Amino acid sequence: MPQYFSVFKNESKLDINFIPPRLPHRGPQLNLLNQFFRFAVESPGKMTQRVMITGKIGTGKTVLSKHFGLSITKEAQERGISLNYVHVNCRECKGSLFMILQRTILKFYPHFPRRGYSAEELLQALMQILDEQNAYLILALDELEALIRVEGSDPLYNLTRVQEDRLKALQRLSLICILRQPECLDALDPSTRSTLQRNVIHLEEYSKLQLRDILNDRVNLAFRHGTIFAPTVDLIAELASSEGGDARYAIELLWRAGKYADASGMREVSPECIRKAAVSVYPVVRKDIISSLCLHEKLFLLGVARRFRQAETAYMSMGEAEDAYAVVCEEHGEKKRGHTQLWKYVKDLSVAGIIETKASGTGQRGKTTLISLPRVPASDLEEELSKALMQKGGKSIVN
Repeated sequence: MPQYFSVFKNESKLDINFIPPRLPHRGPQLNLLNQFFRFAVESPGKMTQRVMITGKIGTGKTVLSKHFGLSITKEAQERGISLNYVHVNCRECKGSLFMILQRTILKFYPHFPRRGYSAEELLQALMQILDEQNAYLILALDELEALIRVEGSDPLYNLTRVQEDRLKALQRLSLICILRQPECLDALDPSTRSTLQRNVIHLEEYSKLQLRDILNDRVNLAFRHGTIFAPTVDLIAELASSEGGDARYAIELLWRAGKYADASGMREVSPECIRKAAVSVYPVVRKDIISSLCLHEKLFLLGVARRFRQAETAYMSMGEAEDAYAVVCEEHGEKKRGHTQLWKYVKDLSVAGIIETKASGTGQRGKTTLISLPRVPASDLEEELSKALMQKGGKSIVN
């Protein structure tokens, strides 16, 4: 029996959560982050900081922040300072300050009670924990749009002003706010908005050459020598460049192309493997986004995908989407959610870039929301959602 050969030497280096040892073409932004937070290792407790990182999908916002978090906490540890970096995705926390603070506190106290507190009480408990442990915290709020959309200005106001009620106590909590759409800050009150907009780091889309550098780094980390060559890397960079310079998309293409090579028993990742991967990977609906959806978001989106697959139409009404969702709920033995909750799902899915919405125009009776699925074939989205529901039993995250 022939021995199995893989083009990979360590495919975990292509995982979405992997933090690479260096960040090509993000050096200036990393240096700026370090300058903003120098006080945290040179004079901890003297001040607090708020920094905003903006940029489109795949521009490196999350990895930049996490890379910085690793380096500054390591430096602080070497100086004997208890500086903690906690990264929380607001969308995964359903835009709830309570869930964000709960996850943060559990980093310090894994057995902290999960019930019986309000968000305001959790914030005070967090500050008390930091005081008791003589610790400092940089809290990174990723996909901040979700928190603002669900709870408005109050959470950010409370987070930025919590130190003011502590009189002369040490300044222990700093924030990094990560978002794609700076215009969502318009929903904040002027005072909170001005506080967040003082220190902004904006990440531009990667160019084809920059994507090639990023891919070459990952090839060296993840693949065996001689299994992937320059023309193949160039093809991936060109595809990702045409999709808005999305580095996440480029890395996912690279990983899936390697999987196609392994499945075919090849000893090299060929351009044909890249083309196969490009057909099966869609930059807007990656598996990490689908896996982060709650059960009824998946069921609702599955209904939408099915309706579009069955009907030759560019748009469907909110009512049609609700009907399709009801059918899917019945199939899965789930009680359907009401209109208000479904409308929230539609807004969340729109922010995530999976669907698009617009108001109905003239020629239609009454006003309604029209839903479209512009970037991914409905049949492929249906297949991915069906797999996700089957793998998780459909009930991994209930909301």
